[in-house]
Amino acid sequence: MHTEPITAERATARRRLWEWLPGRVDRRVIVAAWISFVTEVLIIATGGAVRLTGSGLGCEWPLCAPDSLVPLPGMGLHSYIEFGNRLMTGVVGLAALAVLLLTLRLRRTRPDLFTMAVVVVGGVLAQALVGGVTVLTGLNAWIVGFHFLATLGLVGTTAAFLVRAYDIPGARVRAVPRWYAILTHVTTVFLVLTLVIGVLTTASGPHSGDADVVRRLMNPEIMAHVHSIPGYTLLALTVVLTAVASLRGLRTRGWLYALLVLLLVQIPLGIYQADSGLPALAVGVHMILAGLSVAAMTVIVLRLREPVKPAGATAAVG
Repeated sequence: MHTEPITAERATARRRLWEWLPGRVDRRVIVAAWISFVTEVLIIATGGAVRLTGSGLGCEWPLCAPDSLVPLPGMGLHSYIEFGNRLMTGVVGLAALAVLLLTLRLRRTRPDLFTMAVVVVGGVLAQALVGGVTVLTGLNAWIVGFHFLATLGLVGTTAAFLVRAYDIPGARVRAVPRWYAILTHVTTVFLVLTLVIGVLTTASGPHSGDADVVRRLMNPEIMAHVHSIPGYTLLALTVVLTAVASLRGLRTRGWLYALLVLLLVQIPLGIYQADSGLPALAVGVHMILAGLSVAAMTVIVLRLREPVKPAGATAAVG
């Protein structure tokens, strides 16, 4: 008897929710996107804390302890550090879901934003599974490295979402000379090489994530020198790009300044790490700055092109 009223109420509630969702990029979308980006950077810090404090096996998986989702009394500090990172994964996931929800009505007018929102949600879910595999395999160095690089990919995706959200939608044209765009992409390749070799370098070092896990994949001293080759090349290319952007007033210059500052901090920090036996705090800062470098490079690449502004168009944020 009561089926029709209940069905009508649910339909009304769904319609109201749909109408509440943004029909264009507004402040709700921007705020949610910023939260998603910040949480992706923060999880680098919490994940780094797990590894650098030797807490990688502080919890079992999928539960933290037999028949318990949370750490039990007496399990020790490592279990709380590991569980804290799992909680942060939940925060990252909720932020990504919020962005996806807020872009549902935009999926036809802004398919770029909707697609990136889907990618981030899928990436967070995949990362949760990879984290579980990491524990089940006893902190396998290759999986740990992939876990970090995938997080950097999500940082770049959330940064790209912000760039496109602030931009006017529609067709885009190249805003810099062709050779400059090519050089920027080459610089991006060297950033990726620097990150990948950096992961291989730390995989050969003392921070395995647990005191009982010993890694001897490669010679860490040799890897440190190999790591410096793309690192210094990246710095040199960034200097060239920054100088040209400054002289020509290109729209990439602001974020190139940011990337240059990050690299000028990263390189001395890397040298300090190598000379000081890889102190945990320095490695942790190095990881976070790597994430910020990816974000800066993402913005630089996207700013190589600019939207074609239709007559009467304004910024989409309201």
